[in-house]
Amino acid sequence: MREIKVGAKYKHYKGNLYEVVAVARDSGNPQKELVAYKALYASPEFGKNQVWVRSKEEFLAEVAKNGKTFLRFEEVLD
Repeated sequence: MREIKVGAKYKHYKGNLYEVVAVARDSGNPQKELVAYKALYASPEFGKNQVWVRSKEEFLAEVAKNGKTFLRFEEVLD
């Protein structure tokens, strides 16, 4: 299984860049891990550097689009 690196930059399969802020546990279900990540761009709808969360499982998942499979988030190596 891939590891999530706090402080690392990740590219979403749609092209935007994010930085992982933390990996946390859901207080209602401590077995569920969540990833908090910050947008490294300004969104007209949500503003600059918006912070998002999603399950670790979903963050690491693959997505299919137009018959191709992509990692939802892929680490960007400098």
